[in-house]
Amino acid sequence: MLKIVVLGAGGKAGSAAVAEASARGHEVTPLVRAAADITDPAAVAAGVVGHDVAIAAAADAGEPAVFFRAAAESLVAGLREARVHRLVWVSLASLLPDANGVPVMDTIGFPPEFRPFSLAHRTALDILRGSALEWVAVSPSGNFDLEGAPTGAYHLAPGDLKEHITYADHARALIDEAERAQFRRAHIGVAS
Repeated sequence: MLKIVVLGAGGKAGSAAVAEASARGHEVTPLVRAAADITDPAAVAAGVVGHDVAIAAAADAGEPAVFFRAAAESLVAGLREARVHRLVWVSLASLLPDANGVPVMDTIGFPPEFRPFSLAHRTALDILRGSALEWVAVSPSGNFDLEGAPTGAYHLAPGDLKEHITYADHARALIDEAERAQFRRAHIGVAS
């Protein structure tokens, strides 16, 4: 059994991760913004201390460039202070390479209105890459399928916006990574 803390537990990805971890018998601490501001290193440290793994599923579409930079910097500092060494980060399909090795956000036809959100996520990943933290970013290969029934399985996949994954199956990948640490300092894509 692991002690897992989920930051951003009030959102769809975070609440699915809480449900999956609880169903597997882990001790889970769900944190929402009111309880622990992910952009505040002291709040992160206080919220994650004593846990084996932190899952970060928080998002803010209002000012993504500010939010994701601050969240990544805060997680690096807060986890270091709390001596929690493993982070599982919920990322975006647009940062994954497509079948030709080109990040989806840099391909022809990628909607320009989504680029600022993608760039904000890329900045956060760059901050994680520059840290000593043991992290893994887990992205849906394409889109979260809100209507789809969970399959109970997933596979690794490159970035493909035509792919989909349910929140439940994505949560399965998050908790598998929390348990097994198969990927270290890597960004992976998963699809149903």
